Amino acid sequence: MNILFCSAGRRCQLLQDFRQSMGNNGKIIATDMSVTAPAIYMADKFYIVPAVNDENYISTIFDICRKEEIDVITTLIDPEIKILAEHREEFRELGVEVLAPYTETAEVCFDKYEMFKYLKKNGIDTVMTYGDIESFEKELNENKIGFPVFVKPREGSGSVGARKITNLSDLKEAMAEDSSLIIQEYMGDSIDLDADIYIDTISHEPVALFSKKKLETKIGGANKTISFKDDKLVEFVKKALKVFKFNGPIDMDLWYRNGRYYLSEINPRFGGAYLHAYGAGVDFVRLIENNVKGIKNEPCFNNYDDNIAMLMYDGAVIQKLGE
Repeated sequence: MNILFCSAGRRCQLLQDFRQSMGNNGKIIATDMSVTAPAIYMADKFYIVPAVNDENYISTIFDICRKEEIDVITTLIDPEIKILAEHREEFRELGVEVLAPYTETAEVCFDKYEMFKYLKKNGIDTVMTYGDIESFEKELNENKIGFPVFVKPREGSGSVGARKITNLSDLKEAMAEDSSLIIQEYMGDSIDLDADIYIDTISHEPVALFSKKKLETKIGGANKTISFKDDKLVEFVKKALKVFKFNGPIDMDLWYRNGRYYLSEINPRFGGAYLHAYGAGVDFVRLIENNVKGIKNEPCFNNYDDNIAMLMYDGAVIQKLGE
């Protein structure tokens, strides 16, 4: 299997985990727009490419796929997910499997307010969300919502711009300063959870799931987590995913309150804390290899231990410039 990681950035450990599972079978190729992206030095070979919104970007990626005989491609940043999804057929003509959702699902996932509306429409429990201050104030006056609330950008990832607000004056000021914000019910009395899920590219069904409680979250996502298993969560996830068209790895953010799960958002790529799943024995690399070979993976859930902790720390790449 030859795999291409686009926009590799800082995801060094992820590429190292892939190498560990793949052994010497196949190549790991990485791209980024900067020579100072540390993860590219974990790959067998890397390419410096234009920005994802450059008109020459996708043709550059096609050329790399041809040259390196790529079997499967994925991206590690949200803005590129839809780009790969939109060019799925062209990649397929090159013999490349795209580990990204189908276009309509990619669009819903990238806009958190559209995600909220989509989940409500399909009867999936989710966090109450408002797209503007007017609709929030209306329900505030009707005692359907109260403070504190949580605001975050409609688009984006890594918790950038997300924060708690405790009164209407500060909320109005925040919304006036940044029209991209959405307003959410504050879930601080709930348990903050995350699930890494693999959607088989042949059956298009979830076949693996690793769930964890977030112990600590910093910019960029959860960096301390602890594993748990719950059949009720597996059933909730199966129900929720029936209304989407994913393909490959996804990272699902959830809350648990009063015996019920609530889906917050889905990042349709390898989440930053997938390292925990891999370290606990839930190996998506093997699942991808099977799919590339035309083998459908059979569902296997709860095949890991409870109470395995992940404690993330910083590392460094030391590299001479020009090499």
